[in-house]
Amino acid sequence: MDTLAGVDRWATFDCYGTLIDWNGGIRRELARVFGGDEADEKVRRYHELEPELEADGSLSYREVMTEAMRRLGAPAGEEDALARSLPDWRPFPEVPQALREARERGWRLAILSNTDRDYIEASIDRIGVPFDEAIVASEIGSYKPALGHWRAFEERVGRPPDAHVAASLFHDVGPANELGLPSIWINRLGETAGPQPTRELPDLSRLPDTLDALA
Repeated sequence: MDTLAGVDRWATFDCYGTLIDWNGGIRRELARVFGGDEADEKVRRYHELEPELEADGSLSYREVMTEAMRRLGAPAGEEDALARSLPDWRPFPEVPQALREARERGWRLAILSNTDRDYIEASIDRIGVPFDEAIVASEIGSYKPALGHWRAFEERVGRPPDAHVAASLFHDVGPANELGLPSIWINRLGETAGPQPTRELPDLSRLPDTLDALA
C-alpha cells in the first residue's frame, strides 16, 4: 500500500445515496408496492420516517425499513418489501472506477453506514471494489448523524479519516464538520442549503483527484 509520509491515507464513505442509488432503489420498490402515482409521496414520507425510527439506535436497519413500510400502509405481506429489495440496489455508474483509482493511488477505503452487516456486504459485492473497513449502525447501536461511526472508526484504525465522502449534508457533512474532518459532498440532487463541505462534486468521477488535493 502506498502511503504519504509513511502513514496510510483513509477515506470514509457513506454508502446509500453516495455509492449505491438509494433513492432509485427505494422509489422502484415503493412504486411496485403502492403504484407509480403514489411513489413520490411515499418516498417523501419515508425520508421523514426513517430518522425518527433511527433516533435511539435500538432498531436494526432491516427493522427500520419494515416499520417504515408499516407506517406507510404497506399491504399484508409487503411490510418487508424494502428490506428484501436492498441487496439488489445498484451502484451509480461511475462509482467502481473512481474507487478503484483511489485505491491505486494508495487510499484505504472504509464505509460508515446506517445499515446492517448483511446489507453492506451485499452492496460491496455489487460495487465490486474491496473496502478495508465497514462500520454499520446495527453493530454499534448508533445511527448518523450521531458520532458513533466516527468514534468506532477511530477505535479500529487509531486515528480519524483523512476525508469523509457522502451525499447527505444532515447525516454526514454536518457531523464531519463537528469533528473537524475534511468532507467531500457528492451533490447528486443539486441541493443548495445546509452545512458547508470542504469540497463539492456532482458525482464521484473526479473523486481521486479531489482526495489527493485534500491530503
